[in-house]
Amino acid sequence: MKRIIFKGCGTAIVTPFSETGINFEEFKKLIEFQIQHQADSIIVCGTTGESSTMTLEEKKQTIKFAIDTVNKRIPVIAGTGGNCTASVIEMTKYAESVGVDAALIVTPYYNKTTQEGLIKHYEAIAKETKLPIILYSVPSRTGVNITPETCKKLSEIENIVAIKEASGNLSQVAEIANLCKDNLHIYSGNDDQITPILSVGGIGVISVLSNIAPTYTHAIVTDFLNGNITKAIHSQIKAIPLIKSLFSEVNPIPVKAALNMLGYQCGTPRLPLIEMSEIGKEKLKSELLTFGLLQ
Repeated sequence: MKRIIFKGCGTAIVTPFSETGINFEEFKKLIEFQIQHQADSIIVCGTTGESSTMTLEEKKQTIKFAIDTVNKRIPVIAGTGGNCTASVIEMTKYAESVGVDAALIVTPYYNKTTQEGLIKHYEAIAKETKLPIILYSVPSRTGVNITPETCKKLSEIENIVAIKEASGNLSQVAEIANLCKDNLHIYSGNDDQITPILSVGGIGVISVLSNIAPTYTHAIVTDFLNGNITKAIHSQIKAIPLIKSLFSEVNPIPVKAALNMLGYQCGTPRLPLIEMSEIGKEKLKSELLTFGLLQ
């Protein structure tokens, strides 16, 4: 069996921005909130963290700050992916040097590649680091899907230990589980599919929802894994309207708006992303009230 980095809820944490850069004071508050409310891991510089509009230096500062703030209380996973293999290797080596627990590496986007290209891409990265690697398949954003057969080949590499599966295709997830067994742990990459993916062998979720509801999201996974399946399913279904609202505009536009409504100072997303529409904000606020997160 491959090493398990975490079971439960990993929060794909937002990056709070100010007019001059990253608001590290607010970032510390967000990290502490996650740890105090049962997040099982924190993922920095991912899609939700807006890594694609951060400078190289900002990414390095954010990863280092998260490592220092968490101080080994829970695992910290760094998003180090990109569409240039050499650059991914450089960033992954940096993340390893400052003490992250694992690297989350998205498939190459825009230039894309073939399945054989994906294998060579991840092989090249894995050879240059001792970090556990989590593959990240999110074809709606990258235009590239990691097929079950490719997962099987990649799972034979010692330090490729897991996949964040956000294809939305439950049949594909089941096939990955069947082909890879314990050689590739599966995390749901979609908040509306936590329990379905757990039902075919998943061990957790890398979540947007948990930015605002970490205890709740953690409980969905732990209830399911502890055999309280009916309770977990009920919690999953109850959260669907809020999850839908959190993805009503491009992530992380809504979750940043939600955190600002909850009293954090996360700023607005960086261009080309924009602030949430007023109509969207009203619907989101309504769901936060219904869910009991706003009074």
